[in-house]
Amino acid sequence: MITIYRSEKKGLEVINDYEAGSWVHTVNPTQQEIDALVARFIIPPDFLTDPLDVDERARFEHEEGNTLILLRSPRREAPEADIPFTTLPVGIILTQNVVITVSFTEMDVIREFITGKVKHFSTEKRTHFVLLLFLRNTLLFMHYLKEINRMTTLVERSLYQALKNEQLIRLLNLEKSLVFFVTSLRSNALMMEKCHTTGCMRMTEDERDLFEDISIENRQAIEMANIYSNILSDMMDAFASIISNNLNVIMKLLTTVTIILMIPTLVASIYGMNVELPFQDTSYAFLFTMVLSLILSAIGIIIFWRKEFF
Repeated sequence: MITIYRSEKKGLEVINDYEAGSWVHTVNPTQQEIDALVARFIIPPDFLTDPLDVDERARFEHEEGNTLILLRSPRREAPEADIPFTTLPVGIILTQNVVITVSFTEMDVIREFITGKVKHFSTEKRTHFVLLLFLRNTLLFMHYLKEINRMTTLVERSLYQALKNEQLIRLLNLEKSLVFFVTSLRSNALMMEKCHTTGCMRMTEDERDLFEDISIENRQAIEMANIYSNILSDMMDAFASIISNNLNVIMKLLTTVTIILMIPTLVASIYGMNVELPFQDTSYAFLFTMVLSLILSAIGIIIFWRKEFF
């Protein structure tokens, strides 16, 4: 699907033709759409197909006057998904006074521009627009990192009494998201550093300052992701021990109750044997066995209570 946008006074508007200063957004394009864009803007087909590979790393290429920037971007998955957050590549192509973005699916960072969450940007100012994409992408990483931290806290509250592995699996999936984030942020940092040193985009003084701010934000996001990942890893080890300890406490209690219940069974079994037994000829034989069972059970309970088995 191809949608063409252009910045107007009222905001971002959809137009029908490829105009200079417009933004061409492409989501999972068909082969016919790829061929049409290649013919229209004279760009290598790889520029449009590489961003569709979900495992593509962040990088940039320059060929025949066209520049491709591949950026790893975070994406919130559906609530029923096992892993809540993943990262996917977003391709940014600079060509003929037009910015083309390509992605395999709708990306959260692109949606922020389309829905108007990003203010005061112009599709005509290509470099500034790309830098804003970098900035919003990094801020989105940091926002989702805080979401992961909040989700971790909620899982932590329910882990103290947990006996099953369900909560640990949730933590494991959150840790996978953090691994994706750390890898993608580092890849983005290397790409932006190389892009800055090679001068893949012409920047004004203000745009250079903005780029420095983006680099700082990206480094902070990497540090935040590393800290959360380390905390989550240590937390999983600790709570695995807690779950094992909770299970041991339950097993100890069940074993103690079983031993207490065996005492009346033992007394009843002895008085059920076909041999001469004390008090077997008296009318109080049944009462005697019941009282003896209760006394021995009470003694067992007191012993286990003092040893803190209950």
